Amino acid sequence: FQNFQNVGKEKNFVFLSKKIEPSSVLETAPLLDGLKKELAWNKFSGPTFTESYCWPPVARGYDVVAISHQGNDPLLYIPPVLTLLQLESDYQTLPNMSGVSLILCPGWNKAQLVFDLLKTYRKGCRCLHPMLIILEQKKEAASQVKIQGCEVVVTTLYSLLRLLDHNSGLLCRLCHLVLDEIEVLFSDTAVQVFTVLDCYKKATAQAQGKLPHQIIAVGTQWNKHITPLIKEFMNDPHIVITVTEEAAIFGNVQQVVQPCMNSNRTTELLKILDFTQRNLQKVLVFTDSVTEVEMIHKTLKSNSVVSLKKHKESKCNAECVLERWRKMHSSGTPAVLVLTDDCLQSLGITDATCVIHFSFPSPGVLGQRLQSMSDNFCTGIKDSAVDQECTKAKSVILLTENSSCHAPGILHYLKHAEAEIPEELHDLTARVLESEEDQKFSRPLCASLKTFGICRNRTECPDRHQINLSIDKAQNIADEMIETPECVTILPLLIVHATNYFGRIVKKQKDQYTVLAKEMNDYFKVPGHRISVKTVEKSVFYGLHEGAICHRVQVVETPSKDEENVCKVTIEFIDEGRTSQVNSDQLLQLPAKFQSLPPQAVEIVVCRVKPIDNEVEWNPKVTDHINHKIKGKLHHAKVVHTLGKTVWVDPMVGVTNLPTIRMWINEYNIRSEILSTGLGTDNPEHIGAIQKLCRQITVLDPGESLEHFTKEGTAGLEEASSPQDASIQENSAESCNSSVFLDVFFADDVVQTKEAEYSTVHQQKGCHPQIKWFQDNVTVTLKVQILRAADSKCEFSREKVVFSAYSEGKLYVADLELYQSVIAEKSTCVIRETEAVILLVKEKKGEWCKLLKNKNVHVSLDFEHWEESEDERPFTVG
Repeated sequence: FQNFQNVGKEKNFVFLSKKIEPSSVLETAPLLDGLKKELAWNKFSGPTFTESYCWPPVARGYDVVAISHQGNDPLLYIPPVLTLLQLESDYQTLPNMSGVSLILCPGWNKAQLVFDLLKTYRKGCRCLHPMLIILEQKKEAASQVKIQGCEVVVTTLYSLLRLLDHNSGLLCRLCHLVLDEIEVLFSDTAVQVFTVLDCYKKATAQAQGKLPHQIIAVGTQWNKHITPLIKEFMNDPHIVITVTEEAAIFGNVQQVVQPCMNSNRTTELLKILDFTQRNLQKVLVFTDSVTEVEMIHKTLKSNSVVSLKKHKESKCNAECVLERWRKMHSSGTPAVLVLTDDCLQSLGITDATCVIHFSFPSPGVLGQRLQSMSDNFCTGIKDSAVDQECTKAKSVILLTENSSCHAPGILHYLKHAEAEIPEELHDLTARVLESEEDQKFSRPLCASLKTFGICRNRTECPDRHQINLSIDKAQNIADEMIETPECVTILPLLIVHATNYFGRIVKKQKDQYTVLAKEMNDYFKVPGHRISVKTVEKSVFYGLHEGAICHRVQVVETPSKDEENVCKVTIEFIDEGRTSQVNSDQLLQLPAKFQSLPPQAVEIVVCRVKPIDNEVEWNPKVTDHINHKIKGKLHHAKVVHTLGKTVWVDPMVGVTNLPTIRMWINEYNIRSEILSTGLGTDNPEHIGAIQKLCRQITVLDPGESLEHFTKEGTAGLEEASSPQDASIQENSAESCNSSVFLDVFFADDVVQTKEAEYSTVHQQKGCHPQIKWFQDNVTVTLKVQILRAADSKCEFSREKVVFSAYSEGKLYVADLELYQSVIAEKSTCVIRETEAVILLVKEKKGEWCKLLKNKNVHVSLDFEHWEESEDERPFTVG
């Protein structure tokens, strides 16, 4: 290996497993001339420092591992791989070049970026045809993929696994395998990556003829799984690491964290130095102030420890200190140098064996300090994180109560270095992260948390992950906007992505916004009423014409004006949720009578569905499909939660009103539509995560009712199993219950949302059994799900039935208040092995539109015994 010091303003570090002559100039780089021209045409400013070391071994066909701060940049490998593919002599044993290169990316977004770059730079190559493969979770998806005439395939890990399930011989032709963002692939899906590598290894062993085989792994961090990748699947790879702290992990530097009180640091330092003195080590003691350097030097001198000092105010220059440092060690005296960080570059020390961090470092400073031991980084592949036989360098961090500033970054580093971490560092980091979260308190609520119930990187996320009453309560949706949470009418107008929209909640009877919109349009039709705004103010409401429609808008940003006193302003359509930029002279004065109605735009989140393959974003295919399907169309939904201006719904269905026959047609279920694309999957934890989030409100403000912030849906809500299962129901204005259409349409795919706890009444009376029901014109049948019922009782009255029984030591009670009357004397109950069957005889013949007066989370419709005719109306679940 070697440490390369680049000549320039800044010295760059590189750790190499074997010598590489860098190609630092594009003109002399080992690339095709056409590719060089294409790079120059696209204003490529490289090669960068890391590229200058990566391109030569990749272009010569060697296996390469590259770890760099720019390790997520595909240009680390794309130009040399494209150059390799032009050497047709290497592939003469193949009938064609289809599928000889495979780039494996951690997600669809990165795969798309790589594919776009390949399309850009293929112009500098002969006959290059890249192919992007993102496979849905459909059985037939893999069978429809034909890899013909494409030399480079770009895909994701899970898409490749689905392809291999269909065609295990897919990798037989593969010559070049690229693992992009290797640390992400290994941290999330190590088992699956090694499955692919095993397949590739077997395929190369069975390949006929002499073909090149190359594995390239690039990333930003070292990962413990890279070691078995190198040992088991690579052939003497070139290892290029341009991040010092990551090279220290590969180089087996021993990382030690020593907790102590800030006042006891010098005592701890003397203990550490006592050990190093006996082992004749070359020790650097780093601190961040001149005062501390002088104090440490004085303390060491008083304790008979010979040491040197260097800081920016020192009289002795760097050359003088270096000469004395070398003489101390060569004479058999332990070498100890106390210095500040700003002196390290001028000294250029790289042969230290121990670094003591007297002042707690930031991750960046840690790397600079570790570089002073780079001559002692081990170059071989170890069998464990810290192989004592190979450990030549040691880093000791003094952790005190004052080390909180950089604790999270250092903890993150030590974790992936597999160092032993004291509990004190975990505790300190937890307090820091809590404090950082508090600093985000005025930020919007995290979009990922709202949409999927989880934020995967809270430390990097700029938004908050807790309730802020001053924001969430102040913006809470007015009660009158949601008349019946079981059934609301929603008009989505802005589609953010597949499960997140902005739009309006439309009232069923007299919608206030519809009235307001008509009045505004009529008002502004009069030319004299269209008065342009002279001075635009932030947060003020104005009118704006778009074609024949007038909107209410609010100015959210006002830049400086140009010479003509007209400027571009950013506005929000307060009744739709979208933002736009318009000229200030387009804004109209809005009379006060049109401002009294609160902004109508709400955020809508569809629950219990997320992207497949652990992706963090929806594939644009899904979003485009949903956008085309739902934008500007009426939907019915059940509200399970509200918080601020956000409404969580489950389910949400597209509906068509047939006013002539007073009926609605349920056309599709949005969740089912997403699932049917094969790019979405179930997210059962979503609602529970939102419930947990909203429980903070009672803790923050126990005097306030939770009702205004959370509207919990019933647990037995059911939805259609597929978007093709359309049902017809009466107009809600004429229906017995406004939520009838939902209860029928969603009676196949049961949600199974469990209540966190029973009410006091249920706790006293016992558990409530699950009940399914169906009916004919004369009777209603209830099937109580209870195993081997004992001591059963069933009491009938005209409008009520009470069932109780013991099962496996538990008491089950169902107290049901019926929607219509029954004949108690003729009603019966029969106990069977797995259920109790209750037969209710109706007082009046005919269909019931629902079973119970009030919703019951344990009661649902039994579709196995229900067949809808053209004359029949749907039923409710309970």
